[in-house]
Amino acid sequence: MMMLGWIEVIAGSMYSGKTEELIKRVRRSEFAKMKSQVFKPIIDNRYHQTHVASHDQTLISATPLKSIHEIWDHLSDDTQVVGIDEGQFFTQDLVQVCRDLSARGLRVIVAGLDMDWKGQPFEPIPTLMAIAEDVSKPRAICTVCGQLATYTQKLKGSDSQIEVGSQNNYEARCRQHFSPEILFQNSLDLKLENHDTGL
Repeated sequence: MMMLGWIEVIAGSMYSGKTEELIKRVRRSEFAKMKSQVFKPIIDNRYHQTHVASHDQTLISATPLKSIHEIWDHLSDDTQVVGIDEGQFFTQDLVQVCRDLSARGLRVIVAGLDMDWKGQPFEPIPTLMAIAEDVSKPRAICTVCGQLATYTQKLKGSDSQIEVGSQNNYEARCRQHFSPEILFQNSLDLKLENHDTGL
């Protein structure tokens, strides 16, 4: 009998526990004797090249992919559960790949940012949330006031939408304390401008 597949999405800001939740769900499936595989974008090498790691350093083995389509080259015939971390770093093709995996009867669990540092939808996660059977949106803690946070504040770096970083580059913020700008870079620019003008 064909297994019924489905898609689960764990979405939210940085430091909301998305990866930790992904690891927990995959490990629970392994306790149930289900064959699982975890994949990640190759550009996410912040903590480990061949593991998915939460910010508190909880680890699980993962296969790095340059493209989401490479998943077919690594997928085992007996795999029942597929975990995909940092889904926002893949192209929009992630949506169709997840559809295809679930159509094969696999449980697909994807974790990723639903908004970028400008507070805008971070595709392909929002589209994936729309077609998923289950969506979880854990929240972080605002580094300014301690309230629940759903935004990712960029502290420094380029204005690119995709830029891998951690605590030195990003913070979790609530709506009140979030600003869609690069804080430290703008502060540095202002200091340089004031220095140049003698202010």
